[in-house]
Amino acid sequence: MIPVREKSLPELKKLAEEIRTKILETVSRNGGHLSSTLGAVDLIIGMHAVFDVKKDPFIFDVSHQAYAHKLLTDRWERFDTLRQFGGISGYTNSKESPYDYYKAGHSSTSISLAVGAAKAIHLKGEDRIPVVMIGDGSMSAGMVYEALNELGERKYPVVIILNDNEMSIAKPIGAISRTLSKGMAGPFYQKLKKKTESLLEHLPEGATYIAKKFEESLRLITPGILFEEMGIEYIGPIDGHDLESIIETLKIAKAMSKPVIVHAQTVKGKGYKIAEGPLEHWHGVGPFDVETGKPLKKSSSTKSATQIFSETMQEMAAVDEKIVGVTAAMPGGTGLSPLLERYPDRFWDVAIAEQHAVTSMGPLAKEGFKPFVAIYSTFLQRGYDQVIHDIALMDLGVTFAIDRAGIVGEDGETHQGAFDISYLRPIPNMTLLAPWNEESMKKALRFAAAYPRPLALRYPRGAFLAEGLTEVGEVPDYELGRAHLLLEGEEILFVGYGNGVGRALKTAELMDGWKPGILDLRFVKPLDEALILDLAKRYRRWFVFSDGARLGGVASAIEELFAREGIMNVEMASFEYDDTFIPHGKTVEVERSLGLLPEQLARRIARIMDDAS
Repeated sequence: MIPVREKSLPELKKLAEEIRTKILETVSRNGGHLSSTLGAVDLIIGMHAVFDVKKDPFIFDVSHQAYAHKLLTDRWERFDTLRQFGGISGYTNSKESPYDYYKAGHSSTSISLAVGAAKAIHLKGEDRIPVVMIGDGSMSAGMVYEALNELGERKYPVVIILNDNEMSIAKPIGAISRTLSKGMAGPFYQKLKKKTESLLEHLPEGATYIAKKFEESLRLITPGILFEEMGIEYIGPIDGHDLESIIETLKIAKAMSKPVIVHAQTVKGKGYKIAEGPLEHWHGVGPFDVETGKPLKKSSSTKSATQIFSETMQEMAAVDEKIVGVTAAMPGGTGLSPLLERYPDRFWDVAIAEQHAVTSMGPLAKEGFKPFVAIYSTFLQRGYDQVIHDIALMDLGVTFAIDRAGIVGEDGETHQGAFDISYLRPIPNMTLLAPWNEESMKKALRFAAAYPRPLALRYPRGAFLAEGLTEVGEVPDYELGRAHLLLEGEEILFVGYGNGVGRALKTAELMDGWKPGILDLRFVKPLDEALILDLAKRYRRWFVFSDGARLGGVASAIEELFAREGIMNVEMASFEYDDTFIPHGKTVEVERSLGLLPEQLARRIARIMDDAS
């Protein structure tokens, strides 16, 4: 533990430089979040200088900006394992360190967590105070305001540091505002405010008009009016890289013993000139050369599933004006950026507001448009009620284009796309399909564009596993509930769903002495019951390949059909994910740990078949 509270201001400034250097060196080798975490270094040092991390809950929203916190809390020597399999997480993780109060990876949860922590502290009668760091982007989600609404009413002591790195919350209005805002961090403004409030309480009713107008005017020319109206004290904006100002302001906020927002303006990428500023590319990076900023690993010539989605959507949108789309703060990650630029009236980024994104597409479908919700599997979880209540219940033709389905690698537990099949399959009116290569992806999207009911199609991060494999015949057009037998076999049937088809094909290549049939299931809801029941007569051992959770997943759907039809002769093994959260690390290393690489699967199947002989 670095004794931050014992260091002088010059020592803290030197420490900030050392931390930035350490982060830059590590992220340039391992990849990870860069610009946001570099910009938060000074604020995090200020948090540690004023608050006691051994007892005060330190709560980081999303927590991708918390690398400095990790370095200050006993992880300096292990920091070179950042985001590697078996190494430290790229997010806060309470199993990793007692100084990480909560696991986090999704946005806009921090203030709710702080309210809960404050309630517990109050009930226990302890002298502790939750301190939150939240970015301006996270402030776009409604959950933040639900939490602020209660906090402003209950007045629990909580200090919220608003890390505004793009001035997207509030821009100071002229020199007067800047001067007043700086003054708000000091005792003069706080005393003036208290005296004004006291004056309003004691003046006769007719004499309060001028005093009240003075107070309102003072607040109106500062950016904190929204928070003040919710009952939250506001201080700022302050310079989020001025350590002296940060520490002084946080001490004031801590001493107020009430909910306070400290608005700090920072620069993304601070300390690394190439990455400074609101540049999306530097938010999350792979390994790169520090001197030039260029990636160390050349990008693959194989198209990613996201790229195929983007290109196909552009082709379809160019000829069909009814096609519209939405994303929740991930236009680059989902491939919608070109569509937002080309068709700004038909494609929208609604910020970190997954619930709103889902619900807002319902009326567009009702009005005759064809909406696509481009979203990561892990983030669609945040709009689950809206999928049920506002889309499926109305039986509206909204398509959910689910990116990052399956294992996503270094982002780990909070981001693995393991659950979308399981949580969508029980919803009435919902159709689920999954392509497995470029051709099937294009045909799946064209099917979706013409389909008038709720539909979800999933695809992986990066390239499909099947890309580059030997051609197995033409991919037919999609027909509702129709599977496709890719290869005939003997005795063994490999059932692939989505990217699982590629895994099945790769595994089949390694099956010496066995010739498995390969089924592209295509739809897990509705199933191709006629073909499945026919195949049950011809293949006695089935192996299911799908990048999703076992519980409620693909094998479960087939087993339910067999149970209903009384099919007893098929023995089935599933290679879906076990009932556990999947750790972070390079995808191949994570899959190896789970026994899901093709060579591992081939050995497992061979053992099963040998034992059965």
